[in-house]
Amino acid sequence: MAAPTLKRVLLSPPKLIKPNSLSYFSSQSSTSADKPPIVSTVVSLLTHHRSKSRWNHLRSLLSSTNTLTPVHFSQIAFHLKSNPHLALRFFHFTLHNSFCSHNLYSYSTIIHILSRARLKSPAQSIIRAALTSPVLFDRSIAPVKFLEVLVKTYRECDSAPFVFDLLIKSCLELKKIDGSIEIVRMLRSRGINPQIKTCNSLICSVSRYRGSYAGYGLFREVFGSKDNETEEEVKRNVRARPNVHSFNELMMGFYRDGEMEMVEEAWNEMERFGCVPNGFSYSVLLATLCEEGKIKEAEKSWEEMRARGIKPDVAAYNTIIGGFCKIGDIEKSEEILREMELSGGESTCVTLEHLINGYCRVGDVDSAILVYKDMCRKDFRPEASTIDLLVGGLCEKKKVAEALEIMRIAMRNVSFHPSGKSYEFLINGLCEDGKMEEALKLQAKMAGKGFEPNPKIYGAFIEGYMKLGNEEMVAILIKEMSEAQKQQEEN
Repeated sequence: MAAPTLKRVLLSPPKLIKPNSLSYFSSQSSTSADKPPIVSTVVSLLTHHRSKSRWNHLRSLLSSTNTLTPVHFSQIAFHLKSNPHLALRFFHFTLHNSFCSHNLYSYSTIIHILSRARLKSPAQSIIRAALTSPVLFDRSIAPVKFLEVLVKTYRECDSAPFVFDLLIKSCLELKKIDGSIEIVRMLRSRGINPQIKTCNSLICSVSRYRGSYAGYGLFREVFGSKDNETEEEVKRNVRARPNVHSFNELMMGFYRDGEMEMVEEAWNEMERFGCVPNGFSYSVLLATLCEEGKIKEAEKSWEEMRARGIKPDVAAYNTIIGGFCKIGDIEKSEEILREMELSGGESTCVTLEHLINGYCRVGDVDSAILVYKDMCRKDFRPEASTIDLLVGGLCEKKKVAEALEIMRIAMRNVSFHPSGKSYEFLINGLCEDGKMEEALKLQAKMAGKGFEPNPKIYGAFIEGYMKLGNEEMVAILIKEMSEAQKQQEEN
């Protein structure tokens, strides 16, 4: 729908021609007599001279005349539109040698020529350069002003509709969110819908930088979703149609912001639009349901996904394994893990961390340690929360020495940052065993990591010294703890 509409709206002759518009460029049928001398000379040099000599001749010519204006450049580039690579080289030549003070119109000309030839990457590169140029225009109005000039010059250059998508994408890459939104609104006011992929990128950026509800508001604006619209009305209305990726961006935004109910709302709306969910859609839904503790609904969605012939990816497997581990159903987690491995999938660091969490939840620390050793063999680096679980589980089983070894191995990785919980577990375990010197050394390391002793740490030391009958140290520690608490209250 977009391309025919674009031809009808944008390619119709403009009612008002501004003096610096491309409308007064030499047309394709112009004779050489109609061209300014500088234009004819440069076009001749570019098209008839050998590639090795043309640039030296041009450098000599333009250095002596110094009369190449943006209009001249646009006229020259227009006559080179059948050779877009040469037009691009000429553009860079004028930039690097400062032979032309380019403006928005000359930039638009080369962008259209490149777009017409479907050279999207260099066209977008020039758009980004223009948007970040303080010479061309005030940055606060850059995107909208750029769109206006691209529209005015579109017809003369016989450009391609996706040139406007390139502008929107460039704005998004430069985090010009407001400009991107305004461009989409201006295009839609002319009955033109940007490509779905562009709309999806915009929704993703708005959700990420402005929040998921802002992204949802834009989704409804772009795709025209109404609260009371039935499924039949949705299918019957002619407008931009969202696809599964549109809803994936929407759901991911809500999930990222912790708006779990809205993830399910977006899922239901996807069905209303007749979009078929893919593996990523199910992964987000599964993660949402598992996080909310709705494991039965998650299992139902898991079976539904497989019934539709959608092969789960590793992320989906990890999500459902994590969901069952979270409720302590380790047998079901192991069953799904075996299924994943039989289907050719390989366990990741996340997979094994979920299993460690599951084993620790049911008190099977020995199995958790076996999984941890498997992680080490695969050179996976566990999160601090995983080490907390292992250290806490071992200390609870009075296996403090093993817990210390786990901590030492983890600390060999310079990027590992232990939490205060692991130190608390270890110090408490050492104090219970009467190993006060080791506990003091560990507490010193804990302080070196920026963790101040808290009431639990003081309590562990006090209880340890009480068992040893060291009343003097007990009294000192009680006094120190009291002063520390008082100082915290004052602060």
